Parts: sequence; structure tokens; C-alpha cells
Amino acid sequence: MANSPQSKKRARQNERRFAVNKARRSRIRTYLRKVEEAIASGDQAAAAAALKAAQPEIMRGVTKGVFHKNTASRKVSRLSSRVKALNA
Repeated sequence: MANSPQSKKRARQNERRFAVNKARRSRIRTYLRKVEEAIASGDQAAAAAALKAAQPEIMRGVTKGVFHKNTASRKVSRLSSRVKALNA
């Protein structure tokens, strides 16, 4: 349990950051799910549009510290290769 004023303040700040990060992670997952659903439906145009909308949101998660840069790049790369494979 936090005892000093500084540690109490840090605990409050951590709670707020946790809530913000949780919301951002959830939003990113929603974008990823939309891309997955478009890929599953086989609609290449919808999948490409969903990926185009998801990519900036994923990278924003990197700048905000929710994801590691390589993790986000890997996710985008794998999704884009799957979207391209729909065309073939």
C-alpha cells in the first residue's frame, strides 16, 4: 500500500494511465478484428480499406507506449500480406 504522498500520487497516476491504455488497446483490437472479418469474408477491397484504417491506429499505439514498435510492425506486415493474398 502507498504510504508517502509521492507514492499515493504515483498510484493515482498509474490508475489513470491504466484506464487510458486499456481503452487504446481495446480500440486497436477492434480495428484488428474488423480487418480479420474482412479477410474472412474474402472481400479484398473491404479488407484493404479496413487495413488502411487500422494501420495508423496501431502505430499510434506505438507512440503512446501501448505496443512495442516491432510488435506493431509485425502485426501490420502479417495483415497486409494476408490482404494481398486475397487478390491472388
